[in-house]
Amino acid sequence: MDTSLLLQLTLNGLIVGMLYGVVAMSFVLIYKASQVVNFAQGEFLLVGAWVCWWFLTEWQLPFYAGFAFTLVFMMLFGLVLQVVVLRPLIGEPVISVIMATIGLGIFFQALMKWIFGVFAKPFPPIFAMEQVRVLGLEVQTVYLASLGVSLLIMAGFGWFFKASKHGLAMRATAFDQQVAQSLGVSVPKVFAMSWAISAVVSAVAGVVVGVVNGVSSALSFYGIKVFPAVILGGLDSILGAVLGGVIVGLLENWAHYIDSQWLNWGNMFQIAPFYGLVLILLIKPYGLFGTKNIERV
Repeated sequence: MDTSLLLQLTLNGLIVGMLYGVVAMSFVLIYKASQVVNFAQGEFLLVGAWVCWWFLTEWQLPFYAGFAFTLVFMMLFGLVLQVVVLRPLIGEPVISVIMATIGLGIFFQALMKWIFGVFAKPFPPIFAMEQVRVLGLEVQTVYLASLGVSLLIMAGFGWFFKASKHGLAMRATAFDQQVAQSLGVSVPKVFAMSWAISAVVSAVAGVVVGVVNGVSSALSFYGIKVFPAVILGGLDSILGAVLGGVIVGLLENWAHYIDSQWLNWGNMFQIAPFYGLVLILLIKPYGLFGTKNIERV
């Protein structure tokens, strides 16, 4: 039993899991505001990563400037997307909006392939040291930076929902849209704000993954990888999204360890989160922190 490898994968699982948790919060943010699951979330990562890559390679901007411009672009991207495409669907059946997000995902993935090609392209070097040692374990510098960014985003979410005017308006809208509107909350503005924040947060995750693995259409599959974390934690729980992300990250890396040491199946790390999801839903159908919704007919 290789203990050092197990510790290394556990640390990697915690760091990657926090990143999954950040993306999962983006899912939950849109769902809490509009009761819609955004199946184009993975494409938000893809668009953000390609835009940042373009700023760094075509405009030759330093990373901090290109990253800042990317966040501004993604905020506007999320706002325009909600106002132009999704706002006209307010009041329509939820399945219509879900199908619209699926169509958006297909469209943006095809658009990115048409503009940037189908092959993965690496980011320019960002950090002077690619790896650092933490407690005797090797960790990629970008993952360590992403851990700090993830913690800042989570702390920002906590402050936003508890102390800010817009966060309280978003919580009120999530609780009951009609009541919130009667109290003077602009529900369409809350919807637009939730999509803008979701796009910005997803772009952060997309850039981190792109720096490590290069930018390609494979980035969009992170939306599917994170979905078990969303369901596992509870579709309407921010805390559950974070915890679900960490659980999925650990399950992936522990499954990789078990597979490499004993089973040698080759792809167990890809399916382990879904097995964990099924087992937890058998015990808690609404997820770990999801709200129970009982309808009497």
